[in-house]
Amino acid sequence: MRKIKAITMALLGACACTSAHAQSGVTLYGVLDSSVAYTTNTNAAGDSVTKMPTLTGSLPSRFGLKGVEDLGGGLQAIFALESGFGVDTGIAGQGGRLFGRQSYVGLKGRYGSVMLGRQMNMSFWATQKSDIMGPALFSISSLDLYLPNARSDNAIGYLGTFSHVTVGATYSLGRDASAAGGPAATGCAGEVAGNAKACRQITALLGYDTGRYGATASYDIMYGNAGAANGLTSSRNFDRRVIASAYAMLDQLKIGGGVIDRTIRAATGPVDSQLLYVGAAWPVVPALVLDGQIAKLAVKHSPNDSILATVRLTYHLSRRTAIYSAIGRMDNDGAAAVALDAGGTVGAGRTQNGVMAGLRHFF
Repeated sequence: MRKIKAITMALLGACACTSAHAQSGVTLYGVLDSSVAYTTNTNAAGDSVTKMPTLTGSLPSRFGLKGVEDLGGGLQAIFALESGFGVDTGIAGQGGRLFGRQSYVGLKGRYGSVMLGRQMNMSFWATQKSDIMGPALFSISSLDLYLPNARSDNAIGYLGTFSHVTVGATYSLGRDASAAGGPAATGCAGEVAGNAKACRQITALLGYDTGRYGATASYDIMYGNAGAANGLTSSRNFDRRVIASAYAMLDQLKIGGGVIDRTIRAATGPVDSQLLYVGAAWPVVPALVLDGQIAKLAVKHSPNDSILATVRLTYHLSRRTAIYSAIGRMDNDGAAAVALDAGGTVGAGRTQNGVMAGLRHFF
């Protein structure tokens, strides 16, 4: 026993900081979330499908490591490594990246945090409290698949909160080094000599939050380059989003909403659109939450609009485990083909109905 104790103390000493007063810690965490969904009109023939979605149920599945080291004087070293995956098959998310959700190292102090690496940008944080449904299967993620995937490679990031005010920004030297892994993967690596705009991305955020109500505004512009997807094949092309969102607590009732104004100037032509959403959440009893959301994606100068309506019921079996079910409907006008389930399919101009149920566990 003495020998085991001595070995244990030696290992702990090897992991400790060189400064006697410094402290460090690493946390393993994750979410396992899987569901079964049924949707109608998945193609032009009007066929329906029952499936276990890979992308998400109520939250995308992931596991990660986050760490902090006290450097003294109120300064800390921080890092995060986070990997996404599909519970249905165990497949790696974000195009097979090892740490596709987050991979950064940084410093945190009284004036905020500075981070280097792949990280959530300000478009991701802008809707966190106003979007009632979050990145669920039936949600505004279906209307704009970028929102739950708003991350930037090769990014320098800052985020700071001062009393009720939050400010943040990211600057990416090459916003996306992968051509696989969903709507946020566009094969625009950037860092090109002689072209200071190639695949650059700039995001910024300003928010006010009291815990009972709050409002946030953000700005996001990404530039293209040769070989990039979505028509952004030149550094003169860009995709820009301006987000304004707010939420309020009325006793136990939470109401949230926002507007996302999007401007695309691509080789395939200009597109201007607005996504408006409003939702509410109500704890029927402490363990049972009823929430819902209505959203509309309006494409300017086009009949190709889509309207989403969804309602969800979540029962918390414990603080870490919950079961849930949801129903949803997506109305597509004109030639719009926006699927109700994020990452799914629908026949052009068709209305799609769906129902789903799932299980979620935090660890």
